[in-house]
Amino acid sequence: MSDTRSGFVTFVGRPNVGKSTLTNALVGEKVAITSEKPQTTRRAIRGIVNRPGGQLVVVDTPGIHRPRTLLGQRLNDLVEQVLGDVDVIAFCAPATEKVGPGDRRIAESLSGYPRAKKVALVTKTDAASRDQITERLLEVDALREDWDAVIPLSAVTNDQLDVLCDELLALMPVGPALYADGVVTDETIEDRIAEIIREAALHGVRDELPHSIAVTIDDVAPREDSDLTDVWANIVVERDSQKAIIIGRKGSRLADVGARARAGIEPLVGGRVYLSLHVRVAKEWQRDPKQLGRLGF
Repeated sequence: MSDTRSGFVTFVGRPNVGKSTLTNALVGEKVAITSEKPQTTRRAIRGIVNRPGGQLVVVDTPGIHRPRTLLGQRLNDLVEQVLGDVDVIAFCAPATEKVGPGDRRIAESLSGYPRAKKVALVTKTDAASRDQITERLLEVDALREDWDAVIPLSAVTNDQLDVLCDELLALMPVGPALYADGVVTDETIEDRIAEIIREAALHGVRDELPHSIAVTIDDVAPREDSDLTDVWANIVVERDSQKAIIIGRKGSRLADVGARARAGIEPLVGGRVYLSLHVRVAKEWQRDPKQLGRLGF
């Protein structure tokens, strides 16, 4: 079929406008972790969407923010790199909040990527009134003159996701699929397990802690003569006080993190999991180039 289209799209916007939730909804499977904490996403995670008309490769990136640490700077650099490589950039603004200076700055910055086509998405329409949605569509439409489309949608109720897929595919170059049918992400199993553990560790923690949490995997191995898969992992924080918070009273919080993570890992590996979690302190790792390198940033 000569008119099959395929290409790369990325969602940009302030932290917490629903980019990862949208990625997962389009892929139909959880490939990016989500949290109400901003800057949850730390890598360019690729989710693959197969449609009758072609294939969309969704690159989920960290939210663009003013960096306060070396980690923050590296995350912004990663976004820059992704934006330079994709076919379509989809700017996201939530229907529930007025367009602000941060949105304007990001929308303006898209002029730096002339190769990519641009669409605007008003997200979280399930949580907004009709008037809010209308107001937001007008505000977002006014941000740039070169939007190829402006689409209101909800990743939670799947409202308008088909419209989004059709619009994105129409903007992609003609060409064969980039990934085999049935592939939903190019993340390794270790990467996905690490992210599931980090998501579990982020659950319910206080504001200053999320950015200090990283996860490393020592090993993932099927146990001999058993249907168990053994996973050895480390939760890395920056200070001893944070280590105490993660472990909790008599280890109660760490046990909760383990149970929550196991529930996410078991469907991924297709069986029961024994999860061994250790909490390690790497002082100020977000600011230390050596530590960042070791942790994969």
